[in-house]
Amino acid sequence: MFGECGLRLPCLGRGRRRAAAGKELEPVLLVSGIGGSVLNARNKKTGRKICVWVRILLANLEFKKYVWSMYNTETGYVESLDPDYEIVVPEDDYGLHAIDILDPSWWAKCLHLTDVYHFHDMIDMLVECGYEKGTTLFGFGYDFRQSNRIDKTLDDLRVKLESAYKASGGKKVNIISHSMGGLLLRCFISLYNDVFAKYVNKWICIACPFQGAPGCINDSLLTGLQFVYGFESFFFVSRWTMHQLLIECPSIYEMLPNPEFNWNQQPVIQVWRKPSEDNEAVKLDVYDPTECISLFEEALRDNELTYNGKSIALPFNFSILKWAADTRQILDNAQLPSSVGFYNIYGTSFDSPHDVCYGSETSPITNLSEVCHTTVSDTSSPYNLCFLTLFQSLILEISEFLMVGSQPEYTYVDGDGTVPAESAKADGFAAVARVAVESTHRELLKDKRVFQLLKQWLGVNDNSQHSMSSSKVMDVSIEPIPIELATRDLL
Repeated sequence: MFGECGLRLPCLGRGRRRAAAGKELEPVLLVSGIGGSVLNARNKKTGRKICVWVRILLANLEFKKYVWSMYNTETGYVESLDPDYEIVVPEDDYGLHAIDILDPSWWAKCLHLTDVYHFHDMIDMLVECGYEKGTTLFGFGYDFRQSNRIDKTLDDLRVKLESAYKASGGKKVNIISHSMGGLLLRCFISLYNDVFAKYVNKWICIACPFQGAPGCINDSLLTGLQFVYGFESFFFVSRWTMHQLLIECPSIYEMLPNPEFNWNQQPVIQVWRKPSEDNEAVKLDVYDPTECISLFEEALRDNELTYNGKSIALPFNFSILKWAADTRQILDNAQLPSSVGFYNIYGTSFDSPHDVCYGSETSPITNLSEVCHTTVSDTSSPYNLCFLTLFQSLILEISEFLMVGSQPEYTYVDGDGTVPAESAKADGFAAVARVAVESTHRELLKDKRVFQLLKQWLGVNDNSQHSMSSSKVMDVSIEPIPIELATRDLL
């Protein structure tokens, strides 16, 4: 009926025209990055599930209740503070549901809230090219709190690759990864090289922080991470709430700048300091990637959160740092199988944080703990959450937002707004093509020029205007299409 009158409602689906028969194509597996998977909290006894990432309504409260976690030094896993719940990733729609629209609520879809659209446009493009969900198109979401080399995630990836291989009739899989998903795959190659060679034909990597994301990650460990700005931020997870999770996430530590990488300019953290209130002398302390550890330790020494009325210490975690150092060795040891074609797309032409500076010459910091934001008491425990109305919850989130301290100052380099280009293109592999696209970190997932490259490399668009040689192509630039930067991109 709606089709006859020309009315199209996004929540009712969209008609798609196939360009080719799905069974004739090689299977494609889409792998997300940090923050790029839907997370559900599942009650261990009843099996009841509630979406906790991403959600718009009551986002801050539900995130604190179910997602705040602690690192288990014995197992290497991150475990939620609520012992009755575990974090799971939905497998609906052959894994595509978890990486499509990150707030899967019906009203988010009907209102077409594109801020939570992740692989959505790419999935639509691939379906229109003839890919069939469950036969030649699959998704892989995962618990991005965990390490990129944790056993469960790597085992799940192995199973997914095998399933895609069998479902397509024994055709090798073409992987498209975004951001930290590239580090996950690199760990997989290092630890399961023979499996990767058996099931994978091509790996197309988009915006991967191969050598780290200095400005973003250094600042995330000290002050948190904010994905949405302006009025919309009142309805989203706050910067400080996110910070209290990231302190216990191995995946974040694994994206710290690689101190052994030959950076064009070594990334640093700067702090304008005054030794004491009585001492008027002001100096600028500079910390390189190795020296930053002492800064993290001192600044986070008294960091804590309150959960269910109890205070929990959250200092800089040296156990995770050691784990991450071992992960770096695994990443550096990765050898791409000769049978696998590797393609790298990275973003350019946008200011990307490189150095971070706290305080100023006129407003210096006396105690390094001032670098971090003021700790806000948690009022979202299971005991009082039921007494909070939606209006009260919104007031709490606005209050927390207003209590956050001043923003740090960045020194920028060229990149996608999140990952510096020199990190994203330093994959160390013999690439078939390494292409620079003028776009931001997350917009690369819906960029028309990226889609042109994907169609060509996947062999579904022989008439592409941007033809690429089958030999190595290093740092090719694609002309820009105007885009709008509205939010801080996910990694």
